[in-house]
Amino acid sequence: MFRTVFFCLCFWRLDGVFGDEYEEKYMMDGDSLSLNSDLTEIKDDDEIRWMFGDEDTLIAEINKRADRFAVYDDVLDGRFRDRLKLNNQTGSLTIINITEETGHYSLQINGVRKREIIIGSYDSVHCCGPTEAVIRLVLSALVGVATVLILVYDIRSRRAERDQAHIHTSET
Repeated sequence: MFRTVFFCLCFWRLDGVFGDEYEEKYMMDGDSLSLNSDLTEIKDDDEIRWMFGDEDTLIAEINKRADRFAVYDDVLDGRFRDRLKLNNQTGSLTIINITEETGHYSLQINGVRKREIIIGSYDSVHCCGPTEAVIRLVLSALVGVATVLILVYDIRSRRAERDQAHIHTSET
């Protein structure tokens, strides 16, 4: 039982706790990353736009009505050159060989902002807001307490087994 609780605490995620307005992803230099649109297929009148940075620089779009399917990898001094792949079935965007592409990405579908994604590198991980920091601290404390309880339970169980075996051998 304690091991189940410990496992659940260790792998519990904070999805939904802070709303769906954005998600954070952390990558190592050289990794590839797919930014999902959550679409299974693109309809004939859909317009999908991926933007980067605080100025929302357009880096990829699919416009079925205008019959346009494009990545704009030459923007921002060619930062994305030859490293953007746009899926024409789902509208998902893949960034290959991440180096300096950390930052703010947003997805717009039919003029409505659907997703905000913050990508950071493990070299420059930033902290979170005060509410999330407190929740993470509390969860860390709970995991620590659960670990101590498991160790105490395990030690007591082994000691009880050893004492039981000792009593059993003394009687014979």
